[in-house]
Amino acid sequence: QVTLVESGGGLVQAGDSLRLSCAASGRTFSSSAMGWFRQAPGKEREFVAGITWSGINTYYVDSVKGRFTISRDNAKNTAYLQMSSLKPEDTAVYYCAAAPRRPSTVVTTKTWYDYWGQGTQVTVSS
Repeated sequence: QVTLVESGGGLVQAGDSLRLSCAASGRTFSSSAMGWFRQAPGKEREFVAGITWSGINTYYVDSVKGRFTISRDNAKNTAYLQMSSLKPEDTAVYYCAAAPRRPSTVVTTKTWYDYWGQGTQVTVSS
């Protein structure tokens, strides 16, 4: 069992940066792949970035490549999403999720993620 709590969201201007954190409780965090998803109003929840349990492999959706960086600290049971050069189209609720069944692969489909946080709002003004 894993409980996830996101933090770090807020209201920023275009071009600014934010770092989201995902604090996990439970023994399976360090053996789970982690992902960040986002959901804008009226749209489906979409994959943004993922990282394997070891942190060696990462993957990003094309729209955030070069701007977002996912990382994790297994000693702190925390995953991060560093977001730079933010754009208004990045506005969404951001969710972190854990995929204990696929620890060594970055999976982009929601069905592999068994645990989800409550989400944190990111709003980017133009």
